[in-house]
Amino acid sequence: MHINTLKSHKTLFLIRHAKSCWDNELADFERPIKNRGILDSKLVSNYLKNNSLSPKLILCSSAKRTKLTAEIFIKNLALTNVKINYLKELYDFSGESLLHIIESCDNSFGSVMVFGHNYALTNFVNKFGDIHVENVTTSGFVQINFKTNSWKKLVNGKTEKIVFPKHLK
Repeated sequence: MHINTLKSHKTLFLIRHAKSCWDNELADFERPIKNRGILDSKLVSNYLKNNSLSPKLILCSSAKRTKLTAEIFIKNLALTNVKINYLKELYDFSGESLLHIIESCDNSFGSVMVFGHNYALTNFVNKFGDIHVENVTTSGFVQINFKTNSWKKLVNGKTEKIVFPKHLK
């Protein structure tokens, strides 16, 4: 690929899964989301509708609660034509796999949306963004922009937007 076809900036949209349900004997990976989680995901995604979010790729943990959260955001943001990859590797809590997956994205994608877990998301936001976040809450959204043409060279991003359910209530 010629360098002039690469985007000179990269944008990440990071979303933590909705509040999950513990009222069952399911394995952690199989836990669904609670009603509050559904409402919070709808609240945040509906708020973001007018922000022209246009990811070229969606990456989502294959855990049930993350997939359910992604379904809500994808529907409300009308992203049904965007390629989505469900990855077991994003069922990651430290952030090591999260970083590796982001770094392995094709550079032709200028913007990527990731649905994942804590503490991976909070660690990533604080390492690469310019605003410290105590905790990326459930159904929380963070946008970070980077001045680079390579996903492998992410450093010193600018945190453009933080939207947590509590900001909208």
